[in-house]
Parts: sequence; C-alpha cells; structure tokens
Amino acid sequence: MNAAYARLPSTTSPCQFKDSNNRRLIAFTTPENYAVRLSHLIHLKGWTSLWCPTIAVEPTTNTKSSILQYLSPPTPLINQFSALAFTSRSGISAFSDALSELTSTPLSPSGEDFTVCALGKDSELIDNSFVGKICNNSERIKLLVPEISTPAGLVESLGYGSGRRVLCPVPLVVGLEEPPVVPNFLRDLDIKGWVAVRVNAYETRWMGPECAAELVKRDGGCGVDAIVFTSTGEVEGMLKSLRAMGLDWEAVMRVNPGMVVAAHGPVTAAGAKSLGVDVNVVSSRFGSFDGVVDALALLWNN
Repeated sequence: MNAAYARLPSTTSPCQFKDSNNRRLIAFTTPENYAVRLSHLIHLKGWTSLWCPTIAVEPTTNTKSSILQYLSPPTPLINQFSALAFTSRSGISAFSDALSELTSTPLSPSGEDFTVCALGKDSELIDNSFVGKICNNSERIKLLVPEISTPAGLVESLGYGSGRRVLCPVPLVVGLEEPPVVPNFLRDLDIKGWVAVRVNAYETRWMGPECAAELVKRDGGCGVDAIVFTSTGEVEGMLKSLRAMGLDWEAVMRVNPGMVVAAHGPVTAAGAKSLGVDVNVVSSRFGSFDGVVDALALLWNN
C-alpha cells in the first residue's frame, strides 16, 4: 500500500474513505518539532493529515557550544547586549536548553532593560522558567511580541538601535541554500541602527532525496487535497527531493490535480513563489498555525 494512505482502514479504498466521511487529505512538510501541533489542528477540522517532512530542525553539540560562548562565566558576553531576538520557536528552545547547562544566571540583575523578542505563539516559551534561567531579576526582562508576526515586524517593533547590540539565535542551514529570511532580518536590524550578532543556535537540515516521495505515489488512490508549507526551507527541501528523483513540481501537481498550496504567512508565500511554486492560500493570521488551517476551511466552505 502507498505509505501516503497507510493510516486508512485496510478494507476501505482512499477514495471511498474520503467520500463517505467527507474528509480531505492534507499534506504538510513541517519538521518534527512542529508536526504534532499542526497535525492536531488538521484533525480538528475532520481532515486526514499526511506528514511529509522535508527538513529536520534540531540543536547539535556545536550549536549549543555557539550559544554557550555568550552565556558562560566568568563574564558572560550577553551582558554586552541590549536585546535577544528570536525568529523561531526552535531558537527559543535551543537557547533555553543551553541556559539549563549553567549553574548561575548569565545576565546581571542590574542595568538597563533587556528586551527579549519573539513572534506570535512562540512568545509562550518566554515564560517564568525561561526568564529565571537568564536573569535573577525578572523586572529587568521585557518581552516584546510584534503585532505583525514576521521578522520584519520584529525589527519595526524594536525601533532604532542607536548602536546597541542584539543577539540573534538563528539556524545553520545544512544541505540547502539558505533562504533570504535570516540574512534580510540581520540586514534590516543593521539598517535600524542595531549591531546584529548572529549565533547559529540549531541546524536546519534537508531530509534527503526521498522526502517528497509520498506526494508522487498514488497506487490508484485519491490525490492530496492541500499541502501546507510553513517555511521557505520546506519548499526548497521538497524541490530538491523531486530533482533527485528526476521529477519537478509539475509532476506533483499532475499526481494531485486540484491540490491547494497553502502558506503559513506572506514570508513563506514569497519564498515559495521565488522557487517557482504558486501559492493559492496565504494565512493572514500567522502568529500560529490556526490561521493557515482556518484559511483552508474558509476556502472550501465558500
């Protein structure tokens, strides 16, 4: 049986299952650390999810060491900074894990306000536990969550840096071309007068030549109704896998005629378009995955 439909009852064909239960098959390409959350939202709509990860996101020994360079005694370098800017949930988790290695808080309890920036629901990870690990004076930490949950929105919310330093935990991209999101983010901070310092907090790695295989197998089954991309790296990983198999994006669309391509926000949509993948649905509420799932439901309900 095609692995794409391995979750279906063995006595029911994919087409019969979808028709009788009015279910749609939704593919998504998020890395593992986001997959459970997005899959749950898909299931809440009564749809069936198909996980096709094209990238893996995880910290490594080297990336943890990179973070610890700014946190370790006797004089932690983080005290030379005024802000800490996260563009992803993975960056926050990696930074928090590195903080857990320490026996004392790295940030001095006295001094000017220290701003910690995070996007949308990612800000939920900047909780009392996180703050307590970075500084024993919680009053010094100011959480900044931009109204627009994009790296550009974060830069605008930070305002002018006036030569202050901001530490930016971002991914090291392995096996793929680095999307322009992080370089543009660092450039925009510099334009705003910040001294942006990049630290590779975790790795984003290609999942390999077979990661797109699920989308081009049918074995007589029904096609995928929609595919959800949540980052440009996922799109690039998909296309690289297709090329490794001697295929292209048009081959995916031929196997899944009418498949809707959905992007989690305008940054991902722009990245997909730059790679030659047309996007049909773009979430306008991209602080969480609820927005892109609701956008698909609205499309089909209309």
